[in-house]
Amino acid sequence: MEPAKKPEDIIRDPYVLEFLGLNPNDDFYESDLEEALITHLQKFLLELGRGFSFVARQKRITFDGRHFRIDLVFYNYILKCFVLIDLKVGDLTHQDLGQMQMYVHYYERELMNEGDNPPIGIVLCADKSESVVKYTLPENETQIFASKYKLYLPSEEELLRELQQEYQALEAEKIES
Repeated sequence: MEPAKKPEDIIRDPYVLEFLGLNPNDDFYESDLEEALITHLQKFLLELGRGFSFVARQKRITFDGRHFRIDLVFYNYILKCFVLIDLKVGDLTHQDLGQMQMYVHYYERELMNEGDNPPIGIVLCADKSESVVKYTLPENETQIFASKYKLYLPSEEELLRELQQEYQALEAEKIES
């Protein structure tokens, strides 16, 4: 029997959303991104990975007379949990992660079914800072993820440039240690 999967075994980073046909140089809103994802739901489910099924779009949750909307809700039958996705067209902020924590805790306390594992949340953003993630979330966080999306696969030159930046960052860490 295959060992139980953990969220970090399933959640990707980055997601390549080239199939949406959105131009990275154009201004677009989160609602445009969401509409494109719903239009291409089958392809998006394949990009998410194994075991995902669609549950809701703009899922409204209400408490204390305030309404909140979770952009996309899925259920992963391999992880046996809800997967909440919040879309961000800009850079990731600590507020985005805090909002996702609230959504995850709400689902955990109000909407989990018997036999479900705790829900996980993914903030899908155009760009993310590893430092924002590191200092916003607890060190042992296993339910909240920030994943970057790319609207196209990088060219060979862009890929080489990104690899060089990663290499330089690793070298700088070695020097600091």
